[in-house]
Amino acid sequence: MMKDTIILDGDNLSLEDLVNVSRRGWKVALSEKAVEKVKKSRAIVEDIVENNRVVYGVTTGFGKFADVSISMDECKQLQTNLILSHACGTGPLFPKDTVRSIMLLRANALAKGFSGIRLETLTTLIDMLNKGVHPQIPEKGSLGSSGDLAPLSHMVLPLLGEGEAEFGGEVLAGAEAMRRAGIPLIELTAKEGLALINGTCVMTGVGALAIYDSISLAKAGDVAAALTIEALRGISDAFSSKIQEIRPHRGQMTTSRNVLGMLEGSTYVTRQGQLRVQDAYALRCVPQVHGAVKDALNYIRERVVIEMNSATDNPIITEDGEVLSGGNFHGEPMALSFDFLGIAVSEIANISERRLERLINFQLNDLPPFLVKHGGLNSGFMITQYAAASLVSENKVLAHPASVDSIPSSANQEDHVSMGTIAARKAMSIAENARRVVTTEIMAACQAIDFRAGLKLGAGTSEAYAAVREAVSFIEKDTIMYKELDKVESLLSSGKLLERVEEKVKLEV
Repeated sequence: MMKDTIILDGDNLSLEDLVNVSRRGWKVALSEKAVEKVKKSRAIVEDIVENNRVVYGVTTGFGKFADVSISMDECKQLQTNLILSHACGTGPLFPKDTVRSIMLLRANALAKGFSGIRLETLTTLIDMLNKGVHPQIPEKGSLGSSGDLAPLSHMVLPLLGEGEAEFGGEVLAGAEAMRRAGIPLIELTAKEGLALINGTCVMTGVGALAIYDSISLAKAGDVAAALTIEALRGISDAFSSKIQEIRPHRGQMTTSRNVLGMLEGSTYVTRQGQLRVQDAYALRCVPQVHGAVKDALNYIRERVVIEMNSATDNPIITEDGEVLSGGNFHGEPMALSFDFLGIAVSEIANISERRLERLINFQLNDLPPFLVKHGGLNSGFMITQYAAASLVSENKVLAHPASVDSIPSSANQEDHVSMGTIAARKAMSIAENARRVVTTEIMAACQAIDFRAGLKLGAGTSEAYAAVREAVSFIEKDTIMYKELDKVESLLSSGKLLERVEEKVKLEV
């Protein structure tokens, strides 16, 4: 098997695997074990149809129509109708990396062999992923139970020659995208439409990318804090292991090690009593705040990886031939996790913005007002804090949990829903906002450092500073600031800033 190929067996997909496929274009193949399990599960479905057994979603309607029997002759039309009627999403389209994440997770769930799908239908989905046929999936329209029905229906449309898909940089009719990719269309048969759309793969696909990005952001937050501590000649004593060990939360201890490692050898930092007795909370409490975020991220990552390797459709076809109706499609485990993610990541931005304020506010430091020469003629970093404050405030609104809401659907048959997809989308937005805030702090800290001469940066912060200065210069006079911020943000989003720092100091989460 080629190096850049992920083998799907339904049980061992990692977060890094998901990112490799969704963002780096890695290919996907089924394990031999998965192929056999899929075939065995399908044989059970075919036996159900041939013997005209009454089984939900196979020989009955869906939702409130579960008590309506469907004849063998109508089974194919039932599954097609399911996709057509449920494809009623709206709003902006998910970006390509998210679509690929969704497709991968659906394929991995089906590879577990509990869904009764035909092997050729599953391999068609995998072929689309490998050849770059990306269905156009609207962001909005899922209640997060019974699964992500509406957005996953949009994912399925191109398999049937319907809907739209991106291929080779063009958005095409689904049938044309499949034709150009050389992938035959399929006709759904018993259970297949339900197997493709009844599950949590949209919320999990969005949330998996959000947690991955948030883990990187937590490290970047530590980098930003370390640079600001140097810029403000902060006190290193607050990061002593003696303090952390008597309140031994893992994230708190990890954050302290990260920051001290980056500050090693720095002559910018001070000891308590040297310039002042204590720093403000935004500097002194970095281990406690960043650490709590890291602990939350590790909890959420665990939940996400479990969900990535779960069968979340209904009914489930067991290995011994039972067909069980249950609730694995219910997104509550992910809804609560992604609400928690949004809350946690918003705190990275909250404390970062407070450190930014301490960098630019001359009443709180000994630096030039707004970090600029010839203040008055130049505004410098004044409005960067203004914009950061706006993002922090927006995050406070977005952090309101989606999972506390529920609206009954399907004539009250589906009477409690998770809103997990909304939670995942909000968490991603919060992470994007937080990254811009941290970007702003990093850029401002480097600007502040340049106002202090004759001092030495730490082992890790010197690398971060060098990376920033290779991208942007010291701001001598007012310039179009968003362009400079964009350059620094690209260092964060691409991972290049962290790579540079971690060549010298290994950062933990």
